[in-house]
Amino acid sequence: MATSAEWVAGARLRTLPAAAAPVLVGSGAAAQIDAFAFWPALLALGVALALQVGVNYANDYSDGVRGTDVDRVGPMRLTASGAALASQVRNAAFVCFGVAAVLGLGLVALTGHWWLLAVGAVAIAAAWFYTGGKNPYGYRGLGEVGVFVFFGLVAVLGTTYTQAGRITWVAGVGAVAVGLLACALLMINNVRDIPTDVLAGKRTVAVRLGDFRARRAYVAMIWVPILLAVVCAFAAPWSLLVLLLLLPAVLLTLPVLAGARGPLLVPVLAGTGMFELGYGVLLGLGLAL
Repeated sequence: MATSAEWVAGARLRTLPAAAAPVLVGSGAAAQIDAFAFWPALLALGVALALQVGVNYANDYSDGVRGTDVDRVGPMRLTASGAALASQVRNAAFVCFGVAAVLGLGLVALTGHWWLLAVGAVAIAAAWFYTGGKNPYGYRGLGEVGVFVFFGLVAVLGTTYTQAGRITWVAGVGAVAVGLLACALLMINNVRDIPTDVLAGKRTVAVRLGDFRARRAYVAMIWVPILLAVVCAFAAPWSLLVLLLLLPAVLLTLPVLAGARGPLLVPVLAGTGMFELGYGVLLGLGLAL
């Protein structure tokens, strides 16, 4: 029987910035056109957080039953370690998806955009089939595509739309930037796991690119969003607050380019999550101001 601490570890809380950042940026884009709405923003945040934790438990379950997580660096895996039954981890994922669905229903009821229920259903399906099902798309090198779409474009633009009733080009640029940072989080995780993923037959983008090019892709995913914030500054000058992240960006990319491996990449993974959260806070605030 897994302890409470082990369930918390299995939730992989360091990935939650990938859920919070798009809501912050999307809300900032709504505020930039004087359309910020507190309750839709709060509900959107709840949906994003529940989906992220659900994804983490779903990945734990699916990778565990496939044997992908037998020898893996990083946070504990509930299923692979035997700390929890596979069925318990699967059910935890479904509970989180259920919470996301209920909060999403509340969001569309509040805003009246009922067609967004279909978007939510697709997002939940994408969360499960990332590593679940007979032919998971995460095993075919499409994980970053799913993350970019749902934790970037859909999350940011959906947040702005539910508050403002429309989207702006600034929201679009912010969505691309946040999507790239979410991909960076996944990329550095997969760079760390290249050796075990190769053995398990998991063909992530990092595996397909190879270690050298995957590391360069990660660096691009960190730095391009900073340039995109500069683009946003043409409409919202305070977006330049993101430039405060220049030093953290350097500190993240140096060990990756230097070839850090295995456990040495764990701090980079945690730092990438905090970098994305900082980006969401600074760009969201910059747009709102």
